[in-house]
Amino acid sequence: MRVSHIAWNLAGLSVPLLVAAVTVPALLDTLDKEKFGLLALAWGLIGYAGALDLGLGRALTQMVASLRGERRLVEIPDTLATASRITFVIGLIAGTLIALFALLGGASMIRTESTPEAEIQFAIFLLAIALPAQAMSATYKGLNEAFMNFKGISYLRAVLGIINFAGPYAVSFFTTQLHWLVSSLVISRIISLVIYKHLAAHCLQREPETQQPASYSPRIAKNLFTFGGWVTVSSVISPIMVQSDRFFIAAMISAAAVTTYVLPYEVVVQSLVLVGAISTVMFPGLSKLMQEKPDQWRAYFRKWLLRVAAIMMFVCVFLALFLPIIFKLWLGENMDYESLIIGRILCIGVFLNSIGSMYYSAVQAKGRADLTAKIHIFELPVYSLALIMLAVHYGLKGVACAWSGRMLVDLILLYYCNRKIDK
Repeated sequence: MRVSHIAWNLAGLSVPLLVAAVTVPALLDTLDKEKFGLLALAWGLIGYAGALDLGLGRALTQMVASLRGERRLVEIPDTLATASRITFVIGLIAGTLIALFALLGGASMIRTESTPEAEIQFAIFLLAIALPAQAMSATYKGLNEAFMNFKGISYLRAVLGIINFAGPYAVSFFTTQLHWLVSSLVISRIISLVIYKHLAAHCLQREPETQQPASYSPRIAKNLFTFGGWVTVSSVISPIMVQSDRFFIAAMISAAAVTTYVLPYEVVVQSLVLVGAISTVMFPGLSKLMQEKPDQWRAYFRKWLLRVAAIMMFVCVFLALFLPIIFKLWLGENMDYESLIIGRILCIGVFLNSIGSMYYSAVQAKGRADLTAKIHIFELPVYSLALIMLAVHYGLKGVACAWSGRMLVDLILLYYCNRKIDK
């Protein structure tokens, strides 16, 4: 795993955070607390849409990386064609269901005081359009990762991340209507699909064996779903657990309360970009190494695990100690004391999650996506119950405790699974 790959990946993840640091306080000043909370929900739904490829992007990365390690390059074009066709159909179905949800009055489920229901409904329609594009983008990104094209991915991710925050900010100069704010997110996802597809085609051009007509293959589809089927479970359930806290807050408390929770959440959880940069690069490299040199992957994994643990320990302790100063400099008078408590609770969960993410990548690189899926199936009802009970008794701080508690359970189970497959 080259440090340059990590650096490019980290750059693509970090640049949007710098833009967010500038635009979020400005958006808070321009929008009321409720409207910003609704925009945060839109960001959450767009983020979840990446899981609508049902794990096939992850499965494609694992399969193509393995095919490259075994030099079976002629199978790659059909693998990409099969995965992209499946994700297009899935995204189209998901977008249709979201649109029907809006038609049937789903907007009324969100507690608001000043935002018209029709405005929320129109925004949901727009988000439905983005779902197929986001799902297919995850598939083409998977092929780029398998070819280690992290430079291209990082450029696009940086631009997309900038638009994610700067788009609504620019729109807010002209209007604060929710559907216009959301439209910038939708347009950026459609453009990103086109560019991801172009980057994938460029990757294939590097290998002469891949320059042949590609077609859908039922056999490859079966192989993708053998691995991707279990990844599908994780890809659907895991984002639900990650994003459900803010939607639960919006439904049970208020859209305004989402802002109080999501601000410390974004500050603290975005520190995981470093872990994401490393694990994303490590996954295809580890999958390939397990095929080429099966006696070396354990030492390779342990080296990066210890590095991540040391770095994230420092980061989380730093955030917990200096969060009041960070909030004061960033938000000024918009700072909420409850947000400080929430942020410190989440720091514990972030550290645990950073270690768990490394074990997650190792288990899936070994081809045992079934184990991570079974963990998420177990966690979903337990976490949901804990979320409800703690929220009822302790409010937003209880929600933060439920989130961090799940990360502890996740780490313990992933560590056990890694030990199991390593025997």
